[in-house]
Amino acid sequence: MRLRRNPWVLYVALLPFILLVRYSGGGIFRWAGYNFLCYFAVPLLLARFLGFRPEDMGMGIGKKTGYKWALMLFLAAIPLSLYGVTVPSMKEYYPIFEYSGWGDFFLKELAVGVIMFSHEAFYRGILLFPLARKNEWLGILAQDIPYALAHIGKPGIEVPYSFVAGIIFAKLDLKGESFLPSFLLHWFGSVLFDLLCVLL
Repeated sequence: MRLRRNPWVLYVALLPFILLVRYSGGGIFRWAGYNFLCYFAVPLLLARFLGFRPEDMGMGIGKKTGYKWALMLFLAAIPLSLYGVTVPSMKEYYPIFEYSGWGDFFLKELAVGVIMFSHEAFYRGILLFPLARKNEWLGILAQDIPYALAHIGKPGIEVPYSFVAGIIFAKLDLKGESFLPSFLLHWFGSVLFDLLCVLL
């Protein structure tokens, strides 16, 4: 099997990183560091070693279309977020950090942003784009199944929700030719939900 620029070699080589992140410990800032290292920095270096260019993995600004769709999806998700606050397991779980005041709250939301950036770069960038260039739906499902499974242990509703979201995020990013639209959608949606959990 040809190793260089083979998306399946890259995919298999990256799967253990999911376990490394899942079983990393520490507070929100340490977890953000683990995510950045294991979901972005090292996978990107490995992908480059295997011959993939940044543009092969959705690493770029991309097209305006992706951002327009991300904004529309964010607005459409507001009623879903309002419903989510009424689910006891969700409101008890979020935010995922303790905070001492609004300054601490927003500082920790920046750490969540690093986590979201790393997640989207890994699943919707490095895993998705090389495979989707060969077969779009195979690439979408190949990144989405481990993404949904990584949500096991969170409130039960999150596993099916993340599976559907993973497909929507992937289609959004492929259309926009960048993983950044789903990152912004994921992070802003997360901040909004945390705020709703705190305020309501």
